[in-house]
Amino acid sequence: MVVGSGGDPHPEGGFGRQLDEPETGLGGRRPETPASMPSGLVDSAVYSRGYRYASPSTLADTYRCLQELTEAMAWIGLYRPDRDQIVSLAREFRLHDLAVEDAINAHQRPKLERFGDTLFVVLRAARYVDVREEVDFSEVHLFIGPGFVVTVRHGEAPDLAAVRARMEAEPEMLARGPQAVLYAILDQVVDGYAPVVAGLENDIDEIETEVFGGDPNASRRIYELSREVIQFQRAARPLLGVLAALAAGSGKYGTDEELQRYLRDVTDHLTQVVERVDSFRHLLQNILAVNATLVSQQQNEEMRSLTAASYAQNEELKKISAWAAILFAPTLIGTVYGMNFVHMPELHWRYGYGFAVALMALVCGSLYLVFKRRGWL
Repeated sequence: MVVGSGGDPHPEGGFGRQLDEPETGLGGRRPETPASMPSGLVDSAVYSRGYRYASPSTLADTYRCLQELTEAMAWIGLYRPDRDQIVSLAREFRLHDLAVEDAINAHQRPKLERFGDTLFVVLRAARYVDVREEVDFSEVHLFIGPGFVVTVRHGEAPDLAAVRARMEAEPEMLARGPQAVLYAILDQVVDGYAPVVAGLENDIDEIETEVFGGDPNASRRIYELSREVIQFQRAARPLLGVLAALAAGSGKYGTDEELQRYLRDVTDHLTQVVERVDSFRHLLQNILAVNATLVSQQQNEEMRSLTAASYAQNEELKKISAWAAILFAPTLIGTVYGMNFVHMPELHWRYGYGFAVALMALVCGSLYLVFKRRGWL
């Protein structure tokens, strides 16, 4: 969602128009990219009536500048800060101890908590890494109170420099106060989900091709993608509760009507994302079931092939065994009558040789008929 100078929403996404130049950091320099950015203070600015009044280089300077101005707002951006910086902010803005501990330790699920007039919001941003075909998740914690916004990032996403640039390009929006910054960051996080959804959808299409192509690694990839979808659900679905809580408190805490419209728009976009991710999970379950069926069919085919081969081997063994038995009979008879003992019956009989040959033929023929009847030959 983008709001132009006339206040009309535009489809490109985000509050305000997109700027080509990134946000300038401390002392007017560009902030470093997260890959090379050292932990600590990234950018600190004090705004008056929607315009950047000062860019203090330290937290102490920010506090002093904020005290010198009336109706001013400080926006402090931190990237993986140390405990001392968080404690300093907690002391200055009277942040609750539980929220401070969560901001230090990270690894929180998306949530919204109110501590008096201070909001503590945890968001899970996501970005799709094309090279690895994986989804990278990161956290951003926000402290929203009267006259201040503190953002604590524990990863590369979301691009808060772009959010700050868009807000500074729309002073009338920035002049609406800390809640406008909160909604702009929410919008950035939700808009960042769209490329992730597209990447996951493309991966699912590839998996379907692999499954029906008989790829043996398809099961492993289905499992890995299912795990990413579940993690994405854990990042996106609880955010609906955060938006619902903000909407419920709009009247009580006097939220600007224009900001309420932006919040509803963000909620609509997030609902679409959650519904798509839910469908991905069901689709992957179906793909996994189909893959298991195809693997089972392939195994059955292999078992049938092995059974057929085993049957053929058994048939050959039957034939070999039958012929071995048939040939063994004359060998046995010839061996007996070849002993040449003096008192052996029929040894000196005139028809002994013919009788022995006939006996061999009779036994062999009988065995052949028996094996033939039983299907061994």
